[in-house]
Amino acid sequence: MSHRFASAARTPISACVLLAAIQVASVGSVFAQPASYPNKPIQLIAQQPPGSQSEAISRIWAECVAKDLGQPVVVINKPGANGVIATAFLKSQPTDGYNVMTVGMSQMTITPYVYKNLPYNPYTDFDGVAVLSVSPLILVASTQSGIKKLSDIPAIAKGMAGGVNYGSPGKGSPAHLFSADVASRLQAEATHVPFVGEAAGVTALLGGQIQLMTLTSGTAGPLVNDNKVVPLAIFAAERDPAFAKVPTIVETLGAKDLAKPGWLALVTKAGTPPAILKRLGDATERCTSDEQYRTKLAAVNVGAVKSTPADVKGWTDSYSAVFKPLIEKLNLVE
Repeated sequence: MSHRFASAARTPISACVLLAAIQVASVGSVFAQPASYPNKPIQLIAQQPPGSQSEAISRIWAECVAKDLGQPVVVINKPGANGVIATAFLKSQPTDGYNVMTVGMSQMTITPYVYKNLPYNPYTDFDGVAVLSVSPLILVASTQSGIKKLSDIPAIAKGMAGGVNYGSPGKGSPAHLFSADVASRLQAEATHVPFVGEAAGVTALLGGQIQLMTLTSGTAGPLVNDNKVVPLAIFAAERDPAFAKVPTIVETLGAKDLAKPGWLALVTKAGTPPAILKRLGDATERCTSDEQYRTKLAAVNVGAVKSTPADVKGWTDSYSAVFKPLIEKLNLVE
């Protein structure tokens, strides 16, 4: 018995099989790519300079996750413009998971509302991986300033042209926002002095060129213990055991909305395959359960956080709801 095929189906059977095999292999390779991730070193972009708390956290994470992933995680520093330079670099990279970045609450919840023409959107340009750490912020004074407690600031400010000078790692940083709001609530005249990174600001603080600065706990800890600065308030709802003698911002000003600890998150460029996000998230979760990892974080005065990719957006939403109206009230929008 002979069989006839329609003209559309006259391709030889062997060719059909070969074509189908190629198609299956092609589709299979697309889905197989994330499974082989990573097969080369990963770059971790740190948006603060060496010596900063967030950069230290970045390196601690990189060391732990490199062991888990079986590939080196190389930290590259892209400081400046309060994270904008680092973000621009990430946006220029492929969405293959080989470039990841640590970002803080500043880049995600403050800077977007300070700059009208910010070259990134925290909601559309990033895929969240995990919230890595949480730590309190502390307002301190220079020992040369004459400020011993928060209530001393207005009187000291009156005797200075332009009021007290307060430093920060950059415009739109948490240190900028928190210090500005404290001065506003105290009705004290104050001038913002931005620096490139926290370390430069600390140098000016110790030298007496500025009178106030809000510091990360990792930076503040040794300075407070060595009596090199005067701690005035911790931006938390309850006192921190590491700074037991330092009153909270709630105790001193009743400012419950400023009882917001700093946090650091890990993100990738938007569009990164979900399988890669999960691989990075799973590795991070295993590190969070590692005692050595937690000890290293504690050494820089931060706590590890168990989280999911969705938590990055959750924390961003929660903090933005507080900071956006505060920025507008303080007229910090550019």
